Amino acid sequence: MDVFMLYHIYEQKDDFGVHDEEKLIGIFSSEANAQGAIEHLKDKEGFRDLSLSCFEIHKTTVDRISWEDGFAAVRWKESE
Repeated sequence: MDVFMLYHIYEQKDDFGVHDEEKLIGIFSSEANAQGAIEHLKDKEGFRDLSLSCFEIHKTTVDRISWEDGFAAVRWKESE
């Protein structure tokens, strides 16, 4: 069974540097329902100040293992 995960992702600059701010908005049974959530949220506080491109819909399959082969951590060093 496929589901559609709706994220809101944008670049945040603060006292600690620059990083991605990522929110999982919800998991939906159809892409149309995820699009409906975007329509519902796009004019709400916080969301309205950022581009609609910050919303991302990712299709995934229930009961499927991701990262099957593991992962490698990458550490970035700030230039001085």
